[in-house]
Amino acid sequence: MAEKLGIVVWAKQGCAYCAEIKDYLTKAGHEFQVVDVTDHDEQRDILQAKYGVRYVPVVEIGRGHTYRGVTELGLPALETALREAEKWDLDSVY
Repeated sequence: MAEKLGIVVWAKQGCAYCAEIKDYLTKAGHEFQVVDVTDHDEQRDILQAKYGVRYVPVVEIGRGHTYRGVTELGLPALETALREAEKWDLDSVY
């Protein structure tokens, strides 16, 4: 049985794009965690190191220890990443 997708949303308070992403994931029935970067530049430093960006939202999608960061703004990029992630067969990778 495939392990459930893990989703992490890097966001900040007052961000309309962040709210849109979280609302979409909630309505689609996806569970997710939020990393709030509001007033936490060290969190933005992590985004910079991982993905070369300091802006939010960034959505990380994965299973186990394999995650992909979605840094493109807008729901179409997120929808594509979620569809692709659902097809991942990590059992064949290991």
